[in-house]
Amino acid sequence: MFDENFWASYYHDDHLPWDMGRVSPPLQAYIDQLTDTQARILIPGAGRGHEALYLWQKGFRNFYVLDMARPALEYVRNQLPNLPASHFICNDFFKHHDAYDLILEQTFFCALHPDLRSRYARHMHSLLTPGGKLTGVLFTFPLDVSQKTPPFGGSMQEYSRLFTPLFREVSISPCYNSHPARQGREAFIKLVK
Repeated sequence: MFDENFWASYYHDDHLPWDMGRVSPPLQAYIDQLTDTQARILIPGAGRGHEALYLWQKGFRNFYVLDMARPALEYVRNQLPNLPASHFICNDFFKHHDAYDLILEQTFFCALHPDLRSRYARHMHSLLTPGGKLTGVLFTFPLDVSQKTPPFGGSMQEYSRLFTPLFREVSISPCYNSHPARQGREAFIKLVK
């Protein structure tokens, strides 16, 4: 529905209304407490890759950046020239198959059409190793079913119904440390396979 050309056009026009220009504060706080720098990490829908840059600064080297917009990946690759080319994956999330200890979610879920939410949950589950975690930020403003383009909102109750059948541990709570422009509009998720 929102293909490579749709997303690439945002980068070609340099119109990135979702880009905070920095690592998401909730994910920064989460990354700060990680100790296993060898963990295999995926960042889907990475955009300008602020979380990837932060991981690099913190000594992580086993992370992978996935985006279907080639200009987004090229931007991140230019910022991280020492990360091997194989760590930059230009692909549709649903066509990507591998195994990760941790997946960092930075509102990628809300960039997908709501019809894909069940498929997203199942695919995320399939990408995680046993005991692996899907952790990050989802928007919590009301979902407008007439809306034509992302970001799409949702509720913590909806997210709980979606993820609880698949994951053995589900934690969803309001973000206490959101970027000021997103205060009161984000939930932090930690889901364990």
